Amino acid sequence: MNRLEDSSRENGQDILDLMSNLLRRGDNSAAAQVASRRLLLHFGSAQGIANASLEEIRKAGKVTANQARSLFYAVKLGRRVCSAPFRAGERFSNSNDLFQRYRARFYSCSREHFYSIHLNSKNRLIREVLVSIGSLNTSVVHPREVFAPAVRDSAAALIFIHNHPSGDPSPSREDVDCTRRLVSAGRILGIRVLDHVVFGHDGYYSFSDAGRLNGT
Repeated sequence: MNRLEDSSRENGQDILDLMSNLLRRGDNSAAAQVASRRLLLHFGSAQGIANASLEEIRKAGKVTANQARSLFYAVKLGRRVCSAPFRAGERFSNSNDLFQRYRARFYSCSREHFYSIHLNSKNRLIREVLVSIGSLNTSVVHPREVFAPAVRDSAAALIFIHNHPSGDPSPSREDVDCTRRLVSAGRILGIRVLDHVVFGHDGYYSFSDAGRLNGT
């Protein structure tokens, strides 16, 4: 078994264990494990369960209404906690920090959402701006829409993040072209572009980490 397969299997077991503990509510652990496996098989992934309605969880898992509510609201609470925006003045260390903070925000998004994160000269957050909401597989972003609010904020640097509803974070040709245009516009205005991070379901792609910000 290779490392990726091993990691995927461990992650799947973690999900089963978490759901089993939530569903237990007086049932024996074996029954909770069976219900958890039934849910994971039906929805295909943790994200699929996170996007399910309360009734869908109850029916697919063949669990009680109380059990379904426990799982449903635990997911909602977890999403709120994990997707809380950065506070003004905060900073992050790397692209993984961004992914861990924002990934839950994109779980139920069926369209691309493009955010611009405004930073001061010390790379501390000023604010985040939702620039555009696109279609199923593309988000149209114009440099004017990105840099007008950045100039008003006197931002010294920007980071861009957007999601791929397909779950595959690999950058499209449109993503590459968009990044190139934004980096070029930033140079003209004297605003640095530190990264553009594309979010998938279970991973991300960082233009900075890949060395593709300069001459993408």
